[in-house]
Amino acid sequence: QVQLAESGGGLVQPGGSLRLSCAASETIGSINTMAWYRQAPGPERELVAVSNSDGSTNYADSVKGRFTISRDNAKKTVYLQMNSLKAEDTAVYYCYVKSNWMWRTYEYWGQGTQVTVSS
Repeated sequence: QVQLAESGGGLVQPGGSLRLSCAASETIGSINTMAWYRQAPGPERELVAVSNSDGSTNYADSVKGRFTISRDNAKKTVYLQMNSLKAEDTAVYYCYVKSNWMWRTYEYWGQGTQVTVSS
């Protein structure tokens, strides 16, 4: 069973927009932190946006003002609205979820969705 199902990636021109979705399985417990990471060619993953349990959000400086993270708790889904896309945004984007159950913490990663920004 896929625990984090990602969708919404694709090819867009610079200045375009995409909306990524990540739906968590019902097998995942109480969700606290939800986030998006991205990985360009290479071994390092960059933190892009975070949705904290207190409702606050955090963004990488490179995407502030252009990307918006949001969640729908009823659907157990997190979204990443990406506007004014640049070539530098090209990467595989990964959903991340931290949950807890009976004082235990669990972490999950999505399988990744490709975003390519090119003219």
